[in-house]
Order: sequence, then C-alpha cells, then structure tokens
Amino acid sequence: MNDQANSVEQRFDAAATPIAAWSRHDTTWMLGLFGTAIGAGTLFLPINAGIGGFWPLLALALLAFPMTYYAHRGLTRFVLSGREGADITEVVEQHFGKSAGTLITALYFFAIFPILLIYSVALTNTVGSFLEHQLHIQPPPRALLAFVLILGLLAVVRCGERFIVKAMSLMVYPFIVALLFLAVFLIPHWNGGILSTATTLPEPSAFLHTFWLAIPVMVFSFNHSPIISAFAVDQKRMYGAQAEGRSSQILARAHGLMVIMVMFFVFSCVLTLSPAQLAEAKTQNISILSYLANHFSNPTIAFVAPLIAFVAIAKSFLGHYIGASEGLKGIVVRTGLRPAPKALDRLTAAMMLVVCWVVATLNPSILGMIETLGGPIITALLFLMPMYAIHKVPAMRQYAGKASNVFVVVVGVVSMLALVYSLMQ
Repeated sequence: MNDQANSVEQRFDAAATPIAAWSRHDTTWMLGLFGTAIGAGTLFLPINAGIGGFWPLLALALLAFPMTYYAHRGLTRFVLSGREGADITEVVEQHFGKSAGTLITALYFFAIFPILLIYSVALTNTVGSFLEHQLHIQPPPRALLAFVLILGLLAVVRCGERFIVKAMSLMVYPFIVALLFLAVFLIPHWNGGILSTATTLPEPSAFLHTFWLAIPVMVFSFNHSPIISAFAVDQKRMYGAQAEGRSSQILARAHGLMVIMVMFFVFSCVLTLSPAQLAEAKTQNISILSYLANHFSNPTIAFVAPLIAFVAIAKSFLGHYIGASEGLKGIVVRTGLRPAPKALDRLTAAMMLVVCWVVATLNPSILGMIETLGGPIITALLFLMPMYAIHKVPAMRQYAGKASNVFVVVVGVVSMLALVYSLMQ
C-alpha cells in the first residue's frame, strides 16, 4: 500500500516538473501514430460516411478529435500505470489477475488481427487495380499477388520494432504531402456532391440512426490502439515519471494532424463524387483513391492516387502487426510453451503470412469486415477497459472525476450497440 501511495506521490511531483523539450524521438512517434491510424479505414471513410449524407458527416467531423484523443490517451495511461517495461497484456494481468490477463490477451489479439486481414485484402485490390487500369497490365493470379505483397511487408517486419516505427514515420512525410496534394487537386472538380443532401435537414430519427451506425466506422478510421502499448512502454523508458505528460502531448499533436488532414481529404472527396458514385465504389470493394484513379482520365491522379493508397495501407499494416504479434506471442506464452524468442518470432510471422494470404485471396468485402470483425472488441479495449481501470486501479485514481471519462464511456457504449445492431441485420 505504501508503494502505491509513493507511486501516486511521485506522479504528482513529476507533474510539477517541466517536461523536457520536444525532440526528434517525439516527432518520430507522433508520425508513427499518424501512420498507423491512416490506412484502409481512412481510405474507405469517405465512402461509408459520404453515403450517409452531409449532416451526419459534419457531426462526425466535429467529434473526431475528442473521440479519438481521449480514448487513446486513456489506453496510454492504462499501460503507463503498470510496472516498468510491461506491455498492455502484462499490465492487465498485474491489475486484474492472471485469468483476466489471459482473457484480455486473447481479446487483444482477436481485435487487432482482423485489421491485418482487412489491410491484406485492401493492399491486394489496390495493386491489382493499379496494374489493370493504370499500367494496363494483366495482374498475376490473385493468390500469387497476395502472397508476394504480404511476404514483402513481413520482410520489413523482420527488421524489428524500432525500424518499423522509423520506416512509418519516414513514409508519413511524402504521404501527408501527397494526400494534401490530392485533396487540393480535387477542388476544381467539386460539383456539390454530398451538398445535395444538405439542402433540407433530415428527420431527427433518420439523422440519429445514420449518425449512430457511422460512429464505428469513424472509430476504426482513426484507431491506432495496436501501437499504443509499444508507444507507452517506450515513453516510460524514455521519460520515466514524466511519461504521461509527454505522451499526452504527442497524442494531441498526432490526433490534431490526423483530424485536419483526414477530414479535409474526406470532404474534398465527397464534394467531388455523388452519393451514387460512392455507392459504386463500395460495390467494387476498392478504396476511394482507387475509385478516383479510375474515375478521372487525368494521368496525374490516375498514378498518384493508387500509390498513396499503397503507402497508406502498407504502413498501417506494419503498425498493426506490432500489436497483433504482441497479442499472439502472449497467447503462446500463456499456453505454457516457452519457445526461444527467435523461434517465437518465426512462428508468429508464419501464422500471419498464411492466414493473411488466404483471406486476401478470397477477397471478402472490406467495408463489411470493418463494420463487423473485431469492432466490438476494439471498442471494449480502447474505450471501456481504461475507464473501468480508473475506478478500480489505485495508480489510475488520479484521473477520476473528469468529464472526458463520461464522454469516452458514452461513445464506447454507443459504438458497441451500433456494431451489435449491424451484426443482427
């Protein structure tokens, strides 16, 4: 008990100590978080959100920053509340016991791994569409194309976590420029698009229904919870008692960058394409970038858009692999097996390769996977578990009584109910 009291006291002392100046290390993580979040979800967001009409999309845009920032900050604080070097699965076991640790480890894996499957399908479709429509080359058999692409990404993974984060942060620079260029490029092509649905206010019941069902897609589009555990562990190693303050700063800047860039891009897309065209993109099971490339005869947009999609999906795959592999390794260890670290890495990579390859070959609906697979679990782990821990874990009691906690719980419950409703339809 004294140890817990001392821990809380040290945290308050740390809060009064000025945090070190912003460093390259912080910038790398800020861009790494951005890179993990911006992927298939973001590239499909204009399609799903645009189909719902203007007013639900505007409401989602206004809630985007608080919805994502407060939830990811809560999860980061939860990981930071554990002992030095403990990842999310170990922190759960430390606070809630071994049985809960085993359960959360399994849920953590099954929340993240389906996202890798989504990226595998999206990447294969993006490259296949680019070869066929832009390069006018007959794509190789889907099974072969998927195998080569996934194997190439796993080769990058073999270079280690730090290399992945650095690689993603480097990829973000050209990606931000390209995404901004594309959004600006579309401005002359704005024809009103979604504004056709803004002339009359929707019925309150219809608005709430559309808004309610769109929240899970927004949550997924900005989700980067798989890398939060590694992020928090590294911040604690780097900043010690000041890790919470610096982590919040990094998250705030990363989420600000995400919301500004993504929502500008989304509105540029939905002002260019009609709801009917967005529905056509959903039917074709391709990202908004691939649809734009096929829609315009301009050679610049035709080549740039698929390349942006490829970079976005590839770097998000890498970021989510960190979390998925962390969860799978935790499951293996909790079965009683104790393979050597290198053997465990190889086993994890082999399992990921086989399952991702099979699903990418089968080509299920990407938006359907986004709306159903892993959605309820992601919501529970990202929104609800950290808020529960605030009231149960002494090290997190200092965060109790905040209005942001109520907001996060409400969004989590609403998102969970929407996902359950979608699954029952």
